[in-house]
Amino acid sequence: MKQSFFIILINFLFFSLCVSRVEASDDTWWEFQAIDTMKYSRDVSREFLNNRALLKKVAEEQVKNIAETGATHVAIATPYDAEFLPVLQEWVSAARRHNLHVWFRGNWSGWESWFGYPRITRQEHLEKTVAFIQANPSLFQEGDYFSACPECENGGPGDPRMNGDAKGHKQFLIDEHIAAEQAFRQIGKGVSVNLNSMNGDVARLIMDKETTAALGGIVVVDHYVRTPDQLNRDVMDFAQRSGGKVILGEFGAPIPDINGRMTEEQQAAWLQESLQLMAQNPALVGLSYWTNMGGSTAIWKEDGQPTLAVAVLKGFYQPQQVSGKVTDTLGYPLNATVETPWKSVVTGTEGLYSLPYLSEDETVLISAKDFVSQEVSVTDLIEAGQIELEPIRISLWYRIQLWIKGFFSR
Repeated sequence: MKQSFFIILINFLFFSLCVSRVEASDDTWWEFQAIDTMKYSRDVSREFLNNRALLKKVAEEQVKNIAETGATHVAIATPYDAEFLPVLQEWVSAARRHNLHVWFRGNWSGWESWFGYPRITRQEHLEKTVAFIQANPSLFQEGDYFSACPECENGGPGDPRMNGDAKGHKQFLIDEHIAAEQAFRQIGKGVSVNLNSMNGDVARLIMDKETTAALGGIVVVDHYVRTPDQLNRDVMDFAQRSGGKVILGEFGAPIPDINGRMTEEQQAAWLQESLQLMAQNPALVGLSYWTNMGGSTAIWKEDGQPTLAVAVLKGFYQPQQVSGKVTDTLGYPLNATVETPWKSVVTGTEGLYSLPYLSEDETVLISAKDFVSQEVSVTDLIEAGQIELEPIRISLWYRIQLWIKGFFSR
């Protein structure tokens, strides 16, 4: 009996004192959080070829700023043509230095006749894309995304809304999806190829349930609207129509023809309201702000200084967290679910969790199998740190352990 008593005591002390690290953490609102560099990574690519020192300086400064917001990816739009490969390599190198994954969202210049390149066909596009992936394995890293043909409706045979070839457009996207997946498998890189960004109206035509499933279950829309409420409602509409999840491949404000002109304060307020709504939208799994610098929606000034919108974006890309531990009333860690109306995480083997929240007034539900759930506010969790759940049925053995715990705590 004495030996059993000491075993119980040792186990109790071990589990009560053993707190090391958070094993299960879901500390961002979205799986994919990016900022786009198109105005510099694509539009001035040819100028950068003649000034590599400037290219390196610009890429380093811009990617460093993007990384500091908590972005998971930087969107790089450099064309895939051999002429521009040195530019693409420099941007990718900057991303790796700052521990960012890359969303490759360039294209072949011939698809839209960029930089004076002659037009290419769908078949040429597909063949060139596969060859590019196979020839450049060092560009890619596990966790990257690759888009072969972003806003594909803008080039090639044209917009399926206008040319009547919705069927052919769908099949081309599917064929490229399959070919790119196979190419990345061949080079042994876990790169996702399901970010096929397109105009919202094109998505409503093209991304039916069957096509969405064939393209990886994700609808990616480049979408600009007047109000945050409209943006949020459209995300839900895209998800409902397609049967998939949604990523905003481009969004931002102001677009003068849509939003009118905005002061820096108004831009920040628009972004705050938009992100607040979308953080509560389960249909949205990722977003990429367009753009970092250049253009009306930019959130850094041309001298590199951040606008007020940068702090807003950072507040959502690196959200405030409540962390703690869930145990039973003996102090043993529980495998529990901790959830707000907007986010849910599961504790690790040590009962630890970290959960993003929007307001300290939010209600948090803590639940575990065979235990009585608790509802508390974020404020209560912050103050308590550790939450204890009672078993639904308290056995005699459990009562004995409680008595031992009480005895030694006195």
